Amino acid sequence: MILRLTTLAGKSRQSASKRLLHQQTRALSTSLDDPPIHLTPQRSHSTQFNSNSNSNADFRSWQAAHNIDIQRVTQTAMIHELTQQQTRSIEKVVPWFLSTMPAPYFRQVPESFRLDHIKAISAIKDANMDMHMNLKTHLPDGRQVLTFIRPGTMPGLLLQMIKELPYNQRSEEYMPLSRVQIYSAEDDSMSLNLFVYGEEGKKLTEADVTMTGSHILEYAQQLMDETLPPTDEYGRPNPRPNQIFARERLIQHMEKCSESYIIRSDPRRFLSQFELFERVSGSDNISVTIEDSFLDGNNEEHYWIDIALANTLPHFALEQTTQLLYLHSFDVLRAHLDNVTDGDNGTVTLLRMLVTPQNGAKGDEPTFNLLKQELKRSKWLTPSTMELVYEKQPWLGVRRGEIITAMCTIMHPIMSKQNAIAFSKGNIIETVTKDRYVNHAAAIADLFLDRFDPKDPLSDKELEQRSEDLKAIIDNEVEDTPAQELLIKMIDIIKYTLKTNIYMNNRYALGLRLDPRIMVSEGEPPRDTPYGIIFSHGRRFDGYHVRFRDIARGGMRLVTPPSSEQFSLESAHHYDECYGLAYAQQLKNKDIPEGGSKAVVLIDTVGMSSIGRNFVMRKSVKAFVDTILDLIVDTDETREEIVSFVGKKEVLYLGPDEQVIPEDIDWVIKRAAQRGYDTPAAFMSSKPRAGINHKEYGVTSEGLNVYLDVALRHVLKIDPKEESFTVKITGGPDGDVAGNELKILFREYGDNAKVVGIADGTGCAEDPNGLHWEELLRLVNNNLPIDHFDPSKLGEGGAVHKVDTEEGVKARNSMHNRVQADAFIPAGGRPNTINIQNYNHFLNTDGTPSSPLIVEGANLFVTDEARQLLFDEAGVIIVKDSSANKAGVITSSYEICAAMLLSEEEFYQNKPQIVSEVLDKLHEYARMEAELLFREFENYGGSLPQLSKVVSGAVNAATDALTVALESFSDEDKEKLLPLFRAHLPKTMADLGFEKVHERVPAQYITNAVASCLASKLVYKEGTKFVETLPKDKLADVALRYLEAEREIALLKDALEGTEMPEKEKESILKLLDAGGARTALRVF
Repeated sequence: MILRLTTLAGKSRQSASKRLLHQQTRALSTSLDDPPIHLTPQRSHSTQFNSNSNSNADFRSWQAAHNIDIQRVTQTAMIHELTQQQTRSIEKVVPWFLSTMPAPYFRQVPESFRLDHIKAISAIKDANMDMHMNLKTHLPDGRQVLTFIRPGTMPGLLLQMIKELPYNQRSEEYMPLSRVQIYSAEDDSMSLNLFVYGEEGKKLTEADVTMTGSHILEYAQQLMDETLPPTDEYGRPNPRPNQIFARERLIQHMEKCSESYIIRSDPRRFLSQFELFERVSGSDNISVTIEDSFLDGNNEEHYWIDIALANTLPHFALEQTTQLLYLHSFDVLRAHLDNVTDGDNGTVTLLRMLVTPQNGAKGDEPTFNLLKQELKRSKWLTPSTMELVYEKQPWLGVRRGEIITAMCTIMHPIMSKQNAIAFSKGNIIETVTKDRYVNHAAAIADLFLDRFDPKDPLSDKELEQRSEDLKAIIDNEVEDTPAQELLIKMIDIIKYTLKTNIYMNNRYALGLRLDPRIMVSEGEPPRDTPYGIIFSHGRRFDGYHVRFRDIARGGMRLVTPPSSEQFSLESAHHYDECYGLAYAQQLKNKDIPEGGSKAVVLIDTVGMSSIGRNFVMRKSVKAFVDTILDLIVDTDETREEIVSFVGKKEVLYLGPDEQVIPEDIDWVIKRAAQRGYDTPAAFMSSKPRAGINHKEYGVTSEGLNVYLDVALRHVLKIDPKEESFTVKITGGPDGDVAGNELKILFREYGDNAKVVGIADGTGCAEDPNGLHWEELLRLVNNNLPIDHFDPSKLGEGGAVHKVDTEEGVKARNSMHNRVQADAFIPAGGRPNTINIQNYNHFLNTDGTPSSPLIVEGANLFVTDEARQLLFDEAGVIIVKDSSANKAGVITSSYEICAAMLLSEEEFYQNKPQIVSEVLDKLHEYARMEAELLFREFENYGGSLPQLSKVVSGAVNAATDALTVALESFSDEDKEKLLPLFRAHLPKTMADLGFEKVHERVPAQYITNAVASCLASKLVYKEGTKFVETLPKDKLADVALRYLEAEREIALLKDALEGTEMPEKEKESILKLLDAGGARTALRVF
């Protein structure tokens, strides 16, 4: 054992320091059991001591310089004197220490540690220093033990010590806090706390636990045999018999525990904590119990609080709990922290604290109920909320504090458009929570709570009246205009909130289902209004889910800005980014039953280590998704605790996007099932086994390449099968869209396709003659980025630039503008890379574009304004993202259908065939739209991106009109339209499961599917002008008549096939019937 001791010295003299150093070193170096202690006093000056030095070069003023005998006698005398002083000191300390330290200290702390503590305390007392020291012990298994000794036992002392602890999640040297033992001297003279970092290396076996835990197993057996009295010898009630206490089950649990936890645990405590463990195992929940202390003379003012926190950072759990207890005026007398492994769910942290109320606080039932509620919330509180309710305005309470900070976050993207400086996120919170205005903010929070109180919610009329009353008070008492605007906006947020989980006991974060109109800023240009918004406010994250239809689907992306400045910028346009992505999704979702949606979760990981960053990201995913489930599932729990003004059940589906990993997907599906979501397997796409992995099968790129092929033929008059062409790409060979597009380019066109430039996060590679195909495919197949491109494979004029130099960064950032190519494919990169400020960089000095054709594989790479300017000024033809990369969303939709219609095993057994049919469907949908786009572009002109929006708008308008019309249809009439949905599905999927469609698929989903299938058929066949010219109230009727006309034309074609006439004439008539027969039959032109 290596022990390091650090003290904070008071006014003791330098000689005392020397005496302390030597006597402590001698005392410990003569021990047979322990190696030396190294003690370093923290002073403004330093003292060094070397007992082995006797040379003239190391002269000491207190001994003769030349007489060796005198030096020896002097040293011997000093050693004797210090030894005697130490002995006298120890003789005083030991009896005091034994009498004043609580009994659990001697039961739970190993003897070697107790001796170290006595030695250190003796030394510090002998030196007349303050009882203020830190001991650092390195254990043989790599763990470290920090012992903090402080004078007194004042309230808040433990919290102060915890804040001094190292190894938090921001440290690259992060070690998990695995055990804590907190003790106070019974005479209140000293606090002694042990903090153990690192996990015990030994994994326990059944033989180990039956030996070390025999006292627990014996106690549990007596409990199960009901041979124990109701209470133990101290008057504590024994736990009731429980199935989990059966010997086999108990041993399984003990194998997850550390040996030290088992050895030092009282059997009653261990079983009680096992029950708490079971309540939270496999989740992210918290469970709390509070009971009187029976070991302190049945003192009613001492209470034991037991807490189990699943999948949390132990350091954070300890700090938050201690801070909350301090806020409620409870002092911590003793505490224990232990971690128990919980399989794939990480660990469960078990906290046990002996507390006593201070400063008039009461240990009554209302206090403890509030404390339990806030302890459960503390794990999920965002730092701004904690600062507000723990430090700035503690009288607010956690619930009101959460509401206020959530509203401030919602207001930021709305108000910052009016004045980015005055309404920065920090200024908004600072203004609303100022002493002058916080009472108004609290009243608004109370109004929010009353509006959604499940026991007695406010009616619309009551809400309106109280809102007006509050506005009048604010108008009269708040003179500051920005403060007044913010407080009024907070009231508006309540009016536009349709649902919240604020009263759910086990919620992870605060969630609000918002009417989208609340997000409109004053003076903002009009734009399409979403169907619904869900906002989630939680620990280190805020998230928006925006959707444009009742049943909607879209990806969830995680945004983790690298700096505080970047985080502030992202926060200001957080909602707008989510809106833009959801709107783009709505445009591209035109061919499927689900409308467009997107979730963007903004996570604060600034300055964190990689371990801490990953931990926070995974927790944020869980909290955000669980909040959505709070607001959309229909269970006994939600019916009791949530008030809804939505008016109908809501259905939505998620998919993975940036920084979402397979473990997240697995958790989301499992959690959806636990929470009672109707079709949990469909709740999130890209499942590892029962999904269609976009990267593995290249689904997005398969559709993208169809648009590239059609565009090359129509725009550049290039037949890529016969002629060579050049292309430049953003996105690396290891990326989904870019990597698969490289494979498809070579598969379809071979050496005709010349990739003259590629850029990704690591750099760029360029070659005017085309990058070496074999080398490119090597990178793709080995999942390597472009900086791994072998320079020896470059042709004349080629280069590889890496971002480890300033020149390389500039080359990478400008590749998409500089390199000349027939086509540019953005297949990776951040939104708005080409925008209104820099679009001209894409043009050559003579005004011609570096590429006349752009096919957008990445979402929002080019802004709307830049697209139009590139077309107007340089004639650049751009195939918009909502068309070019829609194949990915179609695939995800098919995965949702499969999850509803097929079992996981049915899908897995038929996966190769289903995937093959899905790819065929993707090519079909991509080619239908691509041909329509260029047909209308050539016939009517205009910019291609605008035409892409027109196509999406026409299909979506027809879908919405048909959806409304179908609601009034009889079941019999609806049944006649089901073949449309069946024909939309891959054949194998339909053959296996369509007969169960009514049993497994929500009715509204079926209606949407029929409507979208008919709408896309109508638009792709007849064009956008046909739909646009129809009155909206007639659109559904015409579409249904069109379907009937198609059936008649099909019969007519069959009849014509059997007639005798010249084949050439027959073929011409059939083509005419196919092209315009149904439309002609309707007499709509």
